[in-house]
This record gives sequence, C-alpha cells and structure tokens, in this order.
Amino acid sequence: MRVPAAGGYTDLMPDTQSIAQAGLVGWRKAIADRAAPPAARRSAASEDQVRAAIGAAFFLLALFYVASTIARMIRSARS
Repeated sequence: MRVPAAGGYTDLMPDTQSIAQAGLVGWRKAIADRAAPPAARRSAASEDQVRAAIGAAFFLLALFYVASTIARMIRSARS
C-alpha cells in the first residue's frame, strides 16, 4: 500500500505481517520457523501469518514484562 509522505512523494507502508515478524530474531525466529509449518497445516492460516502471530505474541509478552517491571518499581518507590 502506498501512502503520502513528506514532500509529496509516496513511500511504501509496511504490512502488518512484516511488522509482527520484525522481532523474530535468534531463538524466537528458531521457534517460529519450527512451529509455523505444522500450525499452518492444521489451520486456515499461512506460514507467514502464523509467524506473524508468534512475533506478535513475543512482542506482547515483552511489553507485559516491561510494564509490570515499571509498575513494581513505582510501587517500590512509594513504600
């Protein structure tokens, strides 16, 4: 999908699958590469969609971890 960019030029907007897969590096990529084919065979989703779902799950877990750590820091500072 093309979107307007600064100066009137157009730039490609990344799709949601590529954004969700961006965090799949190292051991996370190995897990996604191993789990995606069997999961795709058993569902209506493609391998790329399964990898994107795994990437999104890892992102949400990291976000939860950071948010809960910040909340603990704030509670600790108040007491």
